[in-house]
Amino acid sequence: MSASGMTALPGIELQSPGPGLITLDPVRTALLRGLDDLLSGLAARLSAPEVLGPPLLSVEGLARLDFFRNFPHLGVPAGRFAPETLDGLASGEAPQDLPLVPTGHLLPSATCYGLLLSLEGQDVGEDGLRLSAVGRCFRNETHYEGLRRLWGFHMREVLYLGTKDGAGEHLERGGEFVQEVAGRLGLTLTRAAADDPFYDKGGSRARLMALDPVKFEYSAPDGTAIASVNRHRNFFGERLGIRAGSHGSAYSSCVAFGVERWVHAMILAHGSADRALDHLRAAAS
Repeated sequence: MSASGMTALPGIELQSPGPGLITLDPVRTALLRGLDDLLSGLAARLSAPEVLGPPLLSVEGLARLDFFRNFPHLGVPAGRFAPETLDGLASGEAPQDLPLVPTGHLLPSATCYGLLLSLEGQDVGEDGLRLSAVGRCFRNETHYEGLRRLWGFHMREVLYLGTKDGAGEHLERGGEFVQEVAGRLGLTLTRAAADDPFYDKGGSRARLMALDPVKFEYSAPDGTAIASVNRHRNFFGERLGIRAGSHGSAYSSCVAFGVERWVHAMILAHGSADRALDHLRAAAS
Protein backbone atom coordinates (compact mmCIF):
# COMPACT_ATOMS: atom_id res chain seq x y z
CA MET A 1 0.00 0.00 0.00
CA SER A 2 1.44 3.38 -0.99
CA ALA A 3 1.53 6.45 1.21
CA SER A 4 -1.50 7.79 -0.62
CA GLY A 5 -3.55 4.71 0.23
CA MET A 6 -3.71 3.38 -3.31
CA THR A 7 -3.23 -0.34 -3.92
CA ALA A 8 -0.17 -1.03 -6.06
CA LEU A 9 -0.05 -3.67 -8.77
CA PRO A 10 2.22 -6.29 -7.16
CA GLY A 11 5.07 -7.33 -9.39
CA ILE A 12 3.51 -5.68 -12.44
CA GLU A 13 4.79 -2.69 -14.40
CA LEU A 14 2.40 -1.29 -16.98
CA GLN A 15 4.21 -0.86 -20.29
CA SER A 16 3.48 1.61 -23.07
CA PRO A 17 1.52 -0.19 -25.83
CA GLY A 18 3.20 2.07 -28.42
CA PRO A 19 4.45 5.60 -29.11
CA GLY A 20 2.20 8.20 -27.51
CA LEU A 21 0.15 5.52 -25.73
CA ILE A 22 0.15 5.10 -21.95
CA THR A 23 -1.88 3.05 -19.49
CA LEU A 24 -2.04 4.94 -16.19
CA ASP A 25 -1.41 2.97 -13.01
CA PRO A 26 -3.86 3.26 -10.06
CA VAL A 27 -2.09 6.23 -8.46
CA ARG A 28 -1.84 8.23 -11.69
CA THR A 29 -5.43 7.31 -12.53
CA ALA A 30 -6.54 8.67 -9.15
CA LEU A 31 -4.51 11.81 -9.86
CA LEU A 32 -6.18 12.30 -13.23
CA ARG A 33 -9.70 11.77 -11.84
CA GLY A 34 -9.06 14.01 -8.85
CA LEU A 35 -7.53 16.76 -10.94
CA ASP A 36 -10.44 16.73 -13.37
CA ASP A 37 -12.84 17.00 -10.42
CA LEU A 38 -10.88 19.98 -9.11
CA LEU A 39 -10.65 21.65 -12.54
CA SER A 40 -14.40 21.16 -12.97
CA GLY A 41 -14.72 23.78 -10.26
CA LEU A 42 -14.47 26.44 -12.96
CA ALA A 43 -17.65 25.10 -14.56
CA ALA A 44 -19.41 25.17 -11.18
CA ARG A 45 -18.20 28.72 -10.53
CA LEU A 46 -19.44 29.90 -13.95
CA SER A 47 -22.67 27.82 -13.90
CA ALA A 48 -21.61 25.88 -16.99
CA PRO A 49 -23.61 22.63 -17.19
CA GLU A 50 -21.80 19.40 -18.04
CA VAL A 51 -22.37 17.85 -21.47
CA LEU A 52 -20.73 15.01 -23.38
CA GLY A 53 -19.48 15.74 -26.88
CA PRO A 54 -19.51 13.39 -29.89
CA PRO A 55 -16.71 10.82 -30.34
CA LEU A 56 -16.20 11.70 -34.05
CA LEU A 57 -16.28 14.92 -36.06
CA SER A 58 -17.25 15.21 -39.72
CA VAL A 59 -14.54 16.40 -42.09
CA GLU A 60 -17.14 18.61 -43.78
CA GLY A 61 -17.89 20.40 -40.54
CA LEU A 62 -14.22 20.77 -39.65
CA ALA A 63 -13.43 22.11 -43.12
CA ARG A 64 -15.97 24.90 -42.60
CA LEU A 65 -14.06 25.83 -39.43
CA ASP A 66 -10.73 26.01 -41.32
CA PHE A 67 -9.38 23.08 -39.32
CA PHE A 68 -7.44 21.62 -42.24
CA ARG A 69 -6.09 25.00 -43.26
CA ASN A 70 -4.89 25.72 -39.72
CA PHE A 71 -3.96 22.26 -38.46
CA PRO A 72 -3.32 19.92 -41.42
CA HIS A 73 -0.75 18.01 -39.37
CA LEU A 74 -2.96 17.12 -36.39
CA GLY A 75 -5.91 15.21 -37.86
CA VAL A 76 -6.40 11.51 -37.03
CA PRO A 77 -8.91 10.05 -39.53
CA ALA A 78 -11.38 7.31 -38.67
CA GLY A 79 -11.46 4.50 -41.24
CA ARG A 80 -13.28 1.20 -41.65
CA PHE A 81 -12.18 -1.98 -43.40
CA ALA A 82 -13.52 -2.32 -46.93
CA PRO A 83 -16.21 -5.02 -47.31
CA GLU A 84 -13.96 -7.04 -49.63
CA THR A 85 -11.34 -7.33 -46.88
CA LEU A 86 -13.62 -8.94 -44.29
CA ASP A 87 -13.07 -12.50 -45.50
CA GLY A 88 -9.33 -11.91 -45.38
CA LEU A 89 -9.56 -10.63 -41.83
CA ALA A 90 -11.65 -13.61 -40.79
CA SER A 91 -9.07 -15.98 -42.31
CA GLY A 92 -6.21 -14.39 -40.40
CA GLU A 93 -4.69 -11.86 -42.83
CA ALA A 94 -2.69 -9.08 -41.16
CA PRO A 95 -5.05 -6.12 -40.62
CA GLN A 96 -2.28 -3.58 -41.24
CA ASP A 97 -1.88 -4.89 -44.79
CA LEU A 98 -5.54 -4.39 -45.74
CA PRO A 99 -7.01 -1.13 -47.11
CA LEU A 100 -9.22 1.18 -45.09
CA VAL A 101 -12.22 3.09 -46.44
CA PRO A 102 -12.51 6.74 -45.30
CA THR A 103 -15.57 7.43 -43.16
CA GLY A 104 -15.56 11.19 -43.62
CA HIS A 105 -14.84 11.65 -39.91
CA LEU A 106 -11.88 12.48 -37.68
CA LEU A 107 -11.22 11.75 -34.05
CA PRO A 108 -11.56 15.00 -32.06
CA SER A 109 -8.38 17.03 -31.58
CA ALA A 110 -10.08 19.38 -29.12
CA THR A 111 -13.21 19.03 -27.01
CA CYS A 112 -14.84 22.29 -28.12
CA TYR A 113 -15.20 21.41 -31.83
CA GLY A 114 -17.98 18.91 -31.23
CA LEU A 115 -19.82 21.30 -28.93
CA LEU A 116 -19.60 24.16 -31.42
CA LEU A 117 -20.77 22.02 -34.34
CA SER A 118 -23.69 20.84 -32.21
CA LEU A 119 -24.83 24.45 -31.79
CA GLU A 120 -24.94 25.32 -35.51
CA GLY A 121 -27.83 27.63 -36.36
CA GLN A 122 -28.79 28.17 -32.72
CA ASP A 123 -29.45 31.41 -30.86
CA VAL A 124 -27.78 31.35 -27.44
CA GLY A 125 -29.75 34.42 -26.33
CA GLU A 126 -28.88 37.79 -24.89
CA ASP A 127 -27.22 36.25 -21.82
CA GLY A 128 -25.11 33.76 -23.76
CA LEU A 129 -24.39 30.13 -23.04
CA ARG A 130 -21.70 28.22 -21.15
CA LEU A 131 -20.97 24.51 -21.42
CA SER A 132 -18.38 22.25 -19.80
CA ALA A 133 -17.12 18.92 -21.14
CA VAL A 134 -14.19 16.57 -20.90
CA GLY A 135 -13.31 14.51 -23.97
CA ARG A 136 -10.66 12.11 -25.18
CA CYS A 137 -8.73 13.99 -27.86
CA PHE A 138 -6.26 12.73 -30.46
CA ARG A 139 -3.46 14.45 -32.34
CA ASN A 140 -0.77 13.41 -34.77
CA GLU A 141 2.51 14.75 -33.42
CA THR A 142 6.07 14.78 -34.69
CA HIS A 143 7.12 13.00 -31.50
CA TYR A 144 5.63 11.74 -28.26
CA GLU A 145 7.00 12.13 -24.75
CA GLY A 146 5.54 10.60 -21.60
CA LEU A 147 2.49 12.44 -20.30
CA ARG A 148 3.71 15.68 -21.89
CA ARG A 149 2.81 14.73 -25.46
CA LEU A 150 0.37 11.89 -26.12
CA TRP A 151 -1.47 10.55 -29.14
CA GLY A 152 -4.67 10.41 -27.08
CA PHE A 153 -5.39 12.45 -23.96
CA HIS A 154 -8.20 14.03 -21.93
CA MET A 155 -9.08 17.69 -22.44
CA ARG A 156 -11.44 19.51 -20.07
CA GLU A 157 -12.95 22.67 -21.56
CA VAL A 158 -15.34 25.35 -20.37
CA LEU A 159 -16.85 27.06 -23.40
CA TYR A 160 -18.67 30.39 -23.64
CA LEU A 161 -20.77 31.77 -26.49
CA GLY A 162 -22.42 35.18 -26.34
CA THR A 163 -21.26 38.78 -26.45
CA LYS A 164 -17.79 40.18 -27.06
CA ASP A 165 -17.59 41.49 -23.49
CA GLY A 166 -18.89 38.21 -22.12
CA ALA A 167 -16.22 36.26 -23.99
CA GLY A 168 -13.53 38.50 -22.52
CA GLU A 169 -14.89 38.17 -18.99
CA HIS A 170 -15.01 34.39 -19.42
CA LEU A 171 -11.29 34.30 -20.19
CA GLU A 172 -10.41 36.69 -17.39
CA ARG A 173 -12.21 34.55 -14.82
CA GLY A 174 -10.78 31.41 -16.36
CA GLY A 175 -7.22 32.71 -16.13
CA GLU A 176 -7.74 33.69 -12.50
CA PHE A 177 -9.04 30.18 -11.78
CA VAL A 178 -6.01 28.52 -13.40
CA GLN A 179 -3.59 30.47 -11.19
CA GLU A 180 -5.74 29.96 -8.10
CA VAL A 181 -5.87 26.19 -8.53
CA ALA A 182 -2.18 26.04 -9.40
CA GLY A 183 -1.39 27.84 -6.14
CA ARG A 184 -3.49 25.39 -4.13
CA LEU A 185 -1.68 22.49 -5.78
CA GLY A 186 1.79 23.89 -5.27
CA LEU A 187 2.39 24.49 -8.97
CA THR A 188 4.29 27.45 -10.38
CA LEU A 189 3.01 28.38 -13.83
CA THR A 190 4.12 30.98 -16.35
CA ARG A 191 1.66 32.69 -18.70
CA ALA A 192 2.66 33.52 -22.26
CA ALA A 193 1.03 34.22 -25.62
CA ALA A 194 0.90 31.18 -27.90
CA ASP A 195 1.28 31.13 -31.67
CA ASP A 196 -0.43 27.86 -32.57
CA PRO A 197 -4.11 28.83 -33.17
CA PHE A 198 -3.23 29.55 -36.81
CA TYR A 199 -0.99 27.23 -38.74
CA ASP A 200 -0.09 29.70 -41.49
CA LYS A 201 2.58 31.56 -39.55
CA GLY A 202 3.41 33.82 -42.49
CA GLY A 203 -0.14 34.87 -43.29
CA SER A 204 -2.29 37.83 -42.35
CA ARG A 205 -3.95 36.00 -39.48
CA ALA A 206 -0.57 35.28 -37.93
CA ARG A 207 0.31 38.98 -38.17
CA LEU A 208 -3.01 39.84 -36.53
CA MET A 209 -2.24 37.43 -33.71
CA ALA A 210 1.12 39.08 -33.13
CA LEU A 211 -0.69 42.39 -32.60
CA ASP A 212 -3.65 40.97 -30.68
CA PRO A 213 -2.98 37.47 -29.25
CA VAL A 214 -6.00 35.21 -28.99
CA LYS A 215 -4.42 32.39 -26.98
CA PHE A 216 -2.42 32.37 -23.76
CA GLU A 217 -0.87 29.25 -22.31
CA TYR A 218 0.01 28.41 -18.70
CA SER A 219 3.15 26.28 -18.51
CA ALA A 220 4.98 24.23 -15.89
CA PRO A 221 8.68 24.98 -15.18
CA ASP A 222 9.79 22.44 -17.82
CA GLY A 223 7.81 24.27 -20.51
CA THR A 224 4.82 21.91 -20.61
CA ALA A 225 1.65 23.90 -21.40
CA ILE A 226 -1.06 22.48 -19.12
CA ALA A 227 -3.85 25.03 -19.63
CA SER A 228 -4.86 27.75 -22.06
CA VAL A 229 -7.38 30.53 -22.49
CA ASN A 230 -8.58 30.96 -26.06
CA ARG A 231 -10.46 33.88 -27.61
CA HIS A 232 -12.19 32.97 -30.87
CA ARG A 233 -13.65 36.42 -31.59
CA ASN A 234 -16.89 35.83 -33.60
CA PHE A 235 -15.26 33.33 -36.00
CA PHE A 236 -17.28 30.28 -34.97
CA GLY A 237 -20.44 32.32 -34.58
CA GLU A 238 -20.19 33.53 -38.17
CA ARG A 239 -19.13 30.21 -39.68
CA LEU A 240 -21.82 28.20 -37.88
CA GLY A 241 -24.62 30.77 -37.83
CA ILE A 242 -24.69 30.91 -34.02
CA ARG A 243 -26.32 34.11 -32.77
CA ALA A 244 -26.45 35.90 -29.42
CA GLY A 245 -29.88 37.49 -29.63
CA SER A 246 -29.79 41.12 -30.78
CA HIS A 247 -25.96 41.14 -30.59
CA GLY A 248 -25.68 39.23 -33.86
CA SER A 249 -23.07 36.55 -34.47
CA ALA A 250 -21.94 35.06 -31.18
CA TYR A 251 -18.46 35.65 -29.84
CA SER A 252 -16.89 32.65 -28.16
CA SER A 253 -13.99 31.76 -25.91
CA CYS A 254 -12.86 28.72 -23.97
CA VAL A 255 -10.64 27.69 -21.10
CA ALA A 256 -8.90 24.35 -21.73
CA PHE A 257 -7.02 21.94 -19.47
CA GLY A 258 -4.86 19.04 -20.68
CA VAL A 259 -5.56 16.69 -17.76
CA GLU A 260 -2.66 14.26 -18.30
CA ARG A 261 -0.36 17.27 -18.47
CA TRP A 262 -1.62 18.40 -15.07
CA VAL A 263 -0.70 14.92 -13.79
CA HIS A 264 2.78 15.42 -15.26
CA ALA A 265 3.10 18.88 -13.68
CA MET A 266 2.04 17.54 -10.27
CA ILE A 267 4.62 14.75 -10.36
CA LEU A 268 7.26 17.22 -11.55
CA ALA A 269 6.46 19.58 -8.67
CA HIS A 270 6.15 17.02 -5.88
CA GLY A 271 8.67 14.38 -6.89
CA SER A 272 6.44 11.31 -7.16
CA ALA A 273 2.90 10.31 -8.05
CA ASP A 274 2.21 9.26 -4.44
CA ARG A 275 3.24 12.63 -3.01
CA ALA A 276 1.38 14.44 -5.77
CA LEU A 277 -1.80 12.56 -4.91
CA ASP A 278 -1.42 13.34 -1.22
CA HIS A 279 -1.01 17.03 -2.10
CA LEU A 280 -4.06 16.95 -4.38
CA ARG A 281 -6.22 15.40 -1.66
CA ALA A 282 -5.10 18.01 0.82
CA ALA A 283 -5.85 20.80 -1.67
CA ALA A 284 -9.28 19.40 -2.47
CA SER A 285 -10.35 18.90 1.16
